[in-house]
Amino acid sequence: MAASITAITVENLEYPAVVTSPVTGKSYFLGGAGERGLTIEGNFIKFTAIGVYLEDIAVASLAAKWKGKTSQELLDTLDFYRDIISGPFEKLIRGSKIRELSGPEYSRKVMENCVAHLKSVGTYGDAEAEAMQKFAEAFKPINFPPGASVFYRQSPDGILGVSYNAN
Repeated sequence: MAASITAITVENLEYPAVVTSPVTGKSYFLGGAGERGLTIEGNFIKFTAIGVYLEDIAVASLAAKWKGKTSQELLDTLDFYRDIISGPFEKLIRGSKIRELSGPEYSRKVMENCVAHLKSVGTYGDAEAEAMQKFAEAFKPINFPPGASVFYRQSPDGILGVSYNAN
């Protein structure tokens, strides 16, 4: 499978076609990568590049429902992306910094997005609020120079692992 997948470069940050987790030893293939940013005073400012890696079993899992669809149909279908996010396979997400960011700047934006999503689906409560505070505390002393990365490992059993490389 990996033979047809190629690496992607986003703002001089390389996302290899396949990575192996030093924690689990599992291999993941690159599902896609791109930049994230904010529009400030009419200008789009790129802050991070994100690569999403999927466990090999993702293909078989997604094929059951999506087999026979064209690439364009998949790109245009929100449910396809929802199935990737909620699928019963591991995801490894690498967010690398394009611009320098402090830990509090980074965690604030991540938390805003997470809280907005959790509230929109009706799952934000006291436990989630406490988890957000722990997340903010973990990144408080960190400074991310360009090229530094945060890694998220999302397992199908609901466990989220977070690690980072600040240099």
